[in-house]
Parts: sequence; structure tokens; C-alpha cells
Amino acid sequence: MRKSLFSLILIPFLLFYALPVGAVEKEERKWQDETIYFIMVDRFNNGDTSNDFQVNVQDPKAYNGGDFKGITEKLDYLKDMGYTTIWLTPVFDNEEKGYHGYWIRDFYKTEEHFGTMEEFKKLVKEAHKRDMKVILDFVVNHVGPNHPWVNDASKKEWFHEKQPITNWNDQKEVENNWLYDLPDLNQKNPETRQYLLDAAKWWIEETDVDGYRLDTVKHVPKDFWKDFSKEVKSVKEDFYLLGEVWHDDLGVVSSYQASGIDGFVDFAQNEHLRTAFAKPDSSLAWLFTSLDRNKAFFDRPELMGNFMDNHDMTRFTREIIQYKQNPGTRWKLALTYLYTVPGIPIVYYGSEIALDGGEDPDNRRFMGFKADKELIDYITKLGELRQQLPALTRGNLELLHEENGMAVYKRTYKNETIVVAVNNTSKSQNVSLSEDTLAKDKELRGLLAGDLVRERDGKYELIIDREKAEIYALADKSGLNIPYLVTMGAVYLAFVVFIIIVLKRSRRVKPD
Repeated sequence: MRKSLFSLILIPFLLFYALPVGAVEKEERKWQDETIYFIMVDRFNNGDTSNDFQVNVQDPKAYNGGDFKGITEKLDYLKDMGYTTIWLTPVFDNEEKGYHGYWIRDFYKTEEHFGTMEEFKKLVKEAHKRDMKVILDFVVNHVGPNHPWVNDASKKEWFHEKQPITNWNDQKEVENNWLYDLPDLNQKNPETRQYLLDAAKWWIEETDVDGYRLDTVKHVPKDFWKDFSKEVKSVKEDFYLLGEVWHDDLGVVSSYQASGIDGFVDFAQNEHLRTAFAKPDSSLAWLFTSLDRNKAFFDRPELMGNFMDNHDMTRFTREIIQYKQNPGTRWKLALTYLYTVPGIPIVYYGSEIALDGGEDPDNRRFMGFKADKELIDYITKLGELRQQLPALTRGNLELLHEENGMAVYKRTYKNETIVVAVNNTSKSQNVSLSEDTLAKDKELRGLLAGDLVRERDGKYELIIDREKAEIYALADKSGLNIPYLVTMGAVYLAFVVFIIIVLKRSRRVKPD
């Protein structure tokens, strides 16, 4: 028994040696540490057929059956892939055929096709049980095209005069005119303003959601967003606001951060991401330029949302197919970059199965769960590394090499150094890094494919196969790890002694 006890005592030592190389002490989770999975509620999973009225899966502009219960059933699926947050399209009661959620009819009710308020609360509660957060899409710019308020004389001041946006460079038009003929709410009107602020606070108090993705931010006055931010964060201090400002000028986008919006969906970088990763032999230089620009324009660039596609653009898979490339290969490279640079990765539902889709609504196809697991397994590994290695979410970034699509960059945080190599070319690449760039007498341990690169003659020679990537942890050279070998030897010896004692005792026991 003493020997078996001794072996149990040694187990913590073995666990210590098995921990990820260079992992620093676990710190309190921040929003920059999240990995977001973006779900269009109606198109993800049908968990309750009892709410399937007026559902037509053959009509891409009709309800297809996805609901709260369906998402709840798939939380473990998402958790296992490494997603820590889910972002949902609007869940509020919508007009007929408002499957997407953006034609709101009632800000205080759930859409009946999606389920009841109690079912939504259960979804949030089950997500929180799994240490996952929930972000809701919140729309304050407009309501549905046939909203009863539009013809209510008492609500006349709640709306701007009906007229289309003709000059997109005129901010007054952008804020006051009707976007896509949708009734444009007048946030300057005190009653309208208070209604929207109260509704935003109510959902937090009632359901305990963790953040809002703010739709059509540039179509709403900045002074309203300032009040909105103040009010919602008075309910929940660490409430995350992710703004959608679809604009090429970062000066315009960043001007909204003074309103209290934490981060923004990074459309500027998205254009470069799709160009770079849709096909091989495309330069990655603009991606790093984009990251540098974010540091210049935003107070907290680590809270920007990085993404490959969403519900308003063609699927990234479609672009890959048009270039006659392998979707799995291209997605792996793109996601490796997305998961390892500053910013919060946002992955649109179905990306893990390389779901195809053209323009809206084809980019909103119903999710399928029977697929090749290779890409899912790869995403799962990326998710594990992103959670285990703080350097990937909090570290400084230094570009070490970029040439015609072969990029190597370094993330450093405290005593942890991670090196990421992305070969976005059609040939194997060799990159030599000097010890001055990393450290002397160390080694790079591959965490994706198991590659091992030791420093020799002051150099680290990286060899990366075509269209492959590797994430390395910088560590002491392994060599002969004497303490580890001694510990392992002691464990095996204790085990052998224990077996001998058990055998001897069994022989002493004589049958009746």
C-alpha cells in the first residue's frame, strides 16, 4: 500500500510535465479571450417541431425551423469545438417572413417560431453552465416594414419622414432616411429613445445575456449610443458591445468608440482576409498592415471582431470554390490566422463544414451536422490552443517574416512566446529565424503537427509544407530530461513492487 501511495504522490509531477509548454498562470477571463460562433437562429437546428407553422424549408426567404431548443441541444457540440461565446441574430418577435430577425414587431417578446421566453432563458442558463457567454443582435435603427406604430398617429414623432438614402456621404441622410424602406426610428424623440433604452436593459435583467452586437450603428446618432452604452453597463458592468459600422474609413469607424462601444466588426480587414486566403500564392502583408492600422485608430484593438464571412455576404467557401481550391485546406489556413492574431475570432455557423452559399439568402442555408470531421477536429485543436495559451489572446505581435504568402509572426506575453507560421503558397517553404529574434539554445515545439525545431548555429530553420500552418511554443531544449526520467523510473518501479506484493498476497490466500 505504501508503494501505491507513493505512485499516487508522483502523479502531480507527471501532470506538471504534460502541461503545455510555456503556459502561464491562468488569469481572469476577458472579452479578448473569447472565440465567437455566430448563429442565424432560424437556420441552425430544429429542436422543436411544434413551432414549425408556416415553415417551408424549400423557400430560402421563409422560416426554416431553427429554434432556441435546437441551439440548446448543440451547446456541447459548440463547447467541444472550443467556442466560448455564441452570438445570435435578433430573437425578438418579427413580422411575417422575418426569419432573419431584423423586422422587429415587439421588442419585449420572443419570435414564436424560435420558442418561448422561458426556452430562451433556458438557452442562456445552459450556456452559462458550460461557461459560455451569449451575445444578442440588437436593432434600434428601424422596425419591420408593416409595424403597427407606422400608422399610429400617436407614434408619428417616433419615426423620421419616409425618404430613401441617396447620398451615403451625407451623415444626416444616413441617420434620418429609411434604410431599405424600413421605418426609421427617431432616437432624438424622448419617448422613442427611452423605449429603446428600457428594452435593452430589460433583456439583460430578464435573461442575463452578456453582450449586444449593435446593428446599423452609423445610421443612429452617436449621442444615443453614448446613452445606450451607459445604461446597459449600469445593469451589467462587463457587458460587451460589438458595433457594426460598415465603412472603409477607419476614422469613421473608430469615431464611435467614444460612445462607449467596446469593439467593432472589422470589415476593413475582412476584405484583405478573403483576398489573401481564397487561393494560394497571395500575399499576407496587407493583413499585418491592417493590424497596425487598428492599433493606430482604436483604443482597444484586441476587442475588434475578426471574421471571414457573415449573413450579409457570400460565403467564404463560395469564393474558394470559384478559384477551384480545396475548401478544407483554405479554411484551415484562414482560421489559423484568425485564431492567432489580435482580435476576437467570429466564425459564422456552418464554416466548420465549409458550408457553401452565394448572395443573401443563399448564404443562410440550413445547417448540416453530418460532415467530414477533419476540419472540425482542426478547429477544435485551434480552440484548445487559444484557450491554453494567453499569448494568442493577450500577447504583443511581431511580424518576423512575410514573403509572397509565407508569413511567420511571434506573440509574446509574460514568459510565454508563441511562433505562428502560415504557408499560404503552393510550394514548401524554408524560413530561417535568428536566435536574436527568439532566444539562444531553445527549441520550437509544434502544437498542431508536432514539428520540432532546435536552435543550431544561432538559427531556427522552419520548413513548412505548402498550404500548411504550424503553431510553435518556444521552450528549453528537451534533450535528456533527468528529473522527468527519474520520476518516470520511480513510478514504474513502484508499480512493479506493488504488483509483486499483490501476487505474493494472493498466493498466501488458500482456497477453502
